[in-house]
Amino acid sequence: MRYLSNCLRMLGVVALIAASAAAQAQTWPERPVRLVVPFPAGGATDLVARVIAQRVSKDIGQQIVVDNKAGAGGTIGSAEAAKATADAYTLLLTTSSTHAISPHLMPKLPYDAIKDFTPIAHLADAASVLLVTPSLPVKTVPELIAYAKKHPGQLNYASSGNGTIVHLTTEAFKAQAGIFITHVPYKGTALAIPDVIAGSVPVLIDSIPSGMPHVKSGRLRALAVTGDKRSALAPELPTVAEAGLPGFSSVTWFGLYAPRGMKADLVVRVHEAFAKAAHAPEVVESLAKLGVEPAPPGTPAQFAEMVSADSQRWARIIRERKITLE
Repeated sequence: MRYLSNCLRMLGVVALIAASAAAQAQTWPERPVRLVVPFPAGGATDLVARVIAQRVSKDIGQQIVVDNKAGAGGTIGSAEAAKATADAYTLLLTTSSTHAISPHLMPKLPYDAIKDFTPIAHLADAASVLLVTPSLPVKTVPELIAYAKKHPGQLNYASSGNGTIVHLTTEAFKAQAGIFITHVPYKGTALAIPDVIAGSVPVLIDSIPSGMPHVKSGRLRALAVTGDKRSALAPELPTVAEAGLPGFSSVTWFGLYAPRGMKADLVVRVHEAFAKAAHAPEVVESLAKLGVEPAPPGTPAQFAEMVSADSQRWARIIRERKITLE
């Protein structure tokens, strides 16, 4: 009898916990939500976060406070978010840099990209554009590859720094094309643009919004975009895959995480709020101006699977191309 009584008591506790979790999800949010962005204000991730956060705030009736915690390639802010309480009042909006690339470049990463977070939503993607100086006698991807093969080691390419997605994307391009081009790292592509225009470092993969104005002015030539489909900002440009490297695709993804251990019902609630906002017409329009497109509708599990595949891909590139942060 006592055993039965204890069992019933335990079942009551379990039911109470489940009811509490469900109630928490239904009432979220009851106060402002902190959205950690592990990159500087004014950068692409910050702008994406603010555009989406504004719409989420409108929909849920609570302010989403964007908190920029930049430093160490996004790892400082990510680590801070990982240590927060998993109550959906601290969230992290980040990119492939912190969760698919840094784990393979930083042996002492202050967080575990898988174990320390609850994946919430794949929100958006941004492709890049392959640029060359107009003085380089190539107008297509096949012509660039042929030129590089004819002049091995004579071409340079710029990047935004060692281990950045610009660096990795160009190395992936080189590997698939079977060419050798020397890497010249800069502290951001903005600093590289003058040298690319001058022709001293004639090749660069850059974001579409920052690169295309130089194309329209005639100072640079665009060959292709790196995504798996053409960009609305430059629909005349083929993808790299269309232009001669089948299957090639590289995008920066933007995703939402919570600290590990967040309740399933709460995950669903937060996912719905942010995924809905990312597809709101005014958000889509604002993101398009940044060269960013909302991700296809999906689940938190599908987001986790996508990140895992992306991480494995960059791990292979980093390993095979012997990429380091030095």
